[in-house]
Amino acid sequence: MDVVTKYARSGDAQVAYQVVGEGPLDVVVVPSFFSNIEIDWELPPRARFLEGLASFARLIQFDRRGAGMSGGVAGATPLEEQIDDVRAVLEAAQSEYPALISIAEGCALAVLFAASHPSLVRALVLITPTPRVVSGPGYEWAQTREERSAIVQAVVEHWGSSSPEQPWGAFAGDNEHRRRLLARHRRLSMTPDAAAASLVMVGELDVRDALPSVQCPTLVLRRANDTFVDPRHSRYAADHIPNAQYVEVPPDGRAVHEIEQFLTGVRRPAVSDRVLATVLFTDIVDSTKRAAELGDSGWRALLQRHDELAREQVERHRGRYVKSLGDGMLATFDGPSRAISSAIAIRDGVRRLGLDIRAGLHTGECELLAGEDIGGLAVHIGARISSLAAPGEVLVSSTVRDLIVGSGQTLSDHGAHELKGIPGTWRIFAVE
Repeated sequence: MDVVTKYARSGDAQVAYQVVGEGPLDVVVVPSFFSNIEIDWELPPRARFLEGLASFARLIQFDRRGAGMSGGVAGATPLEEQIDDVRAVLEAAQSEYPALISIAEGCALAVLFAASHPSLVRALVLITPTPRVVSGPGYEWAQTREERSAIVQAVVEHWGSSSPEQPWGAFAGDNEHRRRLLARHRRLSMTPDAAAASLVMVGELDVRDALPSVQCPTLVLRRANDTFVDPRHSRYAADHIPNAQYVEVPPDGRAVHEIEQFLTGVRRPAVSDRVLATVLFTDIVDSTKRAAELGDSGWRALLQRHDELAREQVERHRGRYVKSLGDGMLATFDGPSRAISSAIAIRDGVRRLGLDIRAGLHTGECELLAGEDIGGLAVHIGARISSLAAPGEVLVSSTVRDLIVGSGQTLSDHGAHELKGIPGTWRIFAVE
């Protein structure tokens, strides 16, 4: 998405902001202590979240002082001045009565702004808020200062690193490509010293007394799979903001739908448990033989490089990496041409690792299963087509062939085949 970054003057600092969309209401995303609004669009989960908001509202987002594209010194600006920064962005973007949406550490700033300027805020959405970070009277279950200090030290030590040992490594799981993207985002957000200063300031914040002063409608959201932040933080915020709603959402993008319903009163039709998608299966040729040649540790290392490359190419072509299959993988795409391009890129990439793959693609209706897995006849067809391919070959069904007319992809007829367990005869094509 081509988004222009602009600047709002706030005191002696320039605050970077963006405006996206033309909806009937404004939503302002108040970020955490670190951000980079230009890199946000390169992170698939973040981009989907922002695009979802911009689909029903005029989206405004900004970088806080000392972070990302904004000037100033991180960790050295009192929240009182940061409130002025928010107001400067609203004035520059000509936003008169927006809803504020914030995540994690940014929620403290959003709460204080809403409580201080009730006439300027239509509504408040807090995602995993932390009214106070460290333990204290009435908040004994939060982090101790010793625990907080250890976390700050670990964050700074691994800042900008894709190491799974850094405290936020769980957000990327075992996805090395995603860890690298998040690491780059942090490096371009601020320096390790700036992150340390900001984390120290965040650890001293306590906005509990401001919660009862929030007058606007408020929604508190918590992702059900969030194991990093104690759920009692979110519960506390919801219990102490007058008439706040509390909702737990699954990790499947429904947060945007909850926000849209809360702000507009309209809920879009529920996402179906079936979706049309192009299924891509890949399989490493002679994997058992290669594993025997390399030994367990050598094979695991090579397989990890294969998986990282495959994930990277799937995400680069706007696909979804569903799962590793041991010596291959399964992915889905919303466009068959991108799926073919991804398969070719994976094939060519793993050849540089000394591997050959076979690939098969089919477009059809897939069932969305628990844990982001998929099922259905289309999945079985894709797997069967993959098994027909020779080393280095990418095969597609006639359905895919029919959908890519005019795409520039060249196919050759691979003949009619019976697919094991699948009724009928299937015409298969090879990608040139």
